[in-house]
Amino acid sequence: MSRVCSVCGKGKLSGNKVSHSNRKTPRLYNANVQKVKVVCDNGSIASEYVCARCLKSGKVQRA
Repeated sequence: MSRVCSVCGKGKLSGNKVSHSNRKTPRLYNANVQKVKVVCDNGSIASEYVCARCLKSGKVQRA
């Protein structure tokens, strides 16, 4: 699956765009997902999508 965090599974969220007259139309909120090279458990290097929160908290070891 693309644009989904490979660590926590965070992806798109849905909501409403609300105009000045309070009319609602559907919209999507995209997660802040970056493509980074990651060291896997077996020592190999793979490029995966990881969200900014997982990168900042150190849940991923970058290559």
